[in-house]
Amino acid sequence: MRESLRKLQEIVYPTIDDKHWLVNLDNTGWLQHIKSVLAAARKVADKIENGKNSVLVHCSDGWDRTAQVTSLSMLMLDKYYRTLTGFEVLIEKEWVSFGHMFAKRIGHGEDKHSDSDRSPVFLQFLDAVWQMMEMFPTSFEFNEDLLILIMDSVYNCLFGTFLYNCELERHKERVKEETHSLWSFVEDNREDYLNPLYNADGTRVLLPKISMRSIKLWKGYYMRWNMRMITQDPRHERLKQLLAVKRQLEKELQDLQLRASQRQSQPQESRVYV
Repeated sequence: MRESLRKLQEIVYPTIDDKHWLVNLDNTGWLQHIKSVLAAARKVADKIENGKNSVLVHCSDGWDRTAQVTSLSMLMLDKYYRTLTGFEVLIEKEWVSFGHMFAKRIGHGEDKHSDSDRSPVFLQFLDAVWQMMEMFPTSFEFNEDLLILIMDSVYNCLFGTFLYNCELERHKERVKEETHSLWSFVEDNREDYLNPLYNADGTRVLLPKISMRSIKLWKGYYMRWNMRMITQDPRHERLKQLLAVKRQLEKELQDLQLRASQRQSQPQESRVYV
């Protein structure tokens, strides 16, 4: 996986070879990895939803592939985890509290870039979430910017949420007392991370069709520093405008429904014709 990510980084920055783009992308193997993770999670979700079975998920250590598969399958099965708050709970529960070794997998404070313990496991999870958001654009309350913020926070260590390797280490280092939580920042700036297309009454269970035809490169993350890919229109402003329009329409709908119910509750006038 490390080699696959390295190859991907080489083809997206600083220059892009348009002529051999598809071949180079395929040679990285990155999208195949994302497909495999999604396929495993879908199999678990299908066994639970359609087979009505219990499923035990466990990789060799229990904190890498296990967290990937369980958290993605829970996203597919329970729409609560597709809300902004629910997604925060999911990551805190299945990754942070469960013991994913962020410090060792990311290499916090280390300059050994070839360290065999480093692995983009959490990045693969967020990439897979983005793939699902592309497949089901109205099923997630949060937007792509939240995923990018979370991944950036894993690397820049501005918050204490992803520091150290387990709950015991964070407790010993008084992380909760000495640092700020990423989730507090997100909640304070909630408007920036909402999806204007979100439909809270949408599909309860998502079972995506896993095919290489439906797996795409997450350009918003991997290619955002390439000058040729930077968009000229202010996407953040467009999202805020869409949210404002959505809320205005929802308010007008509620007003119309209220008027309709009031009219229905009024007694009908009896008329006598002579």
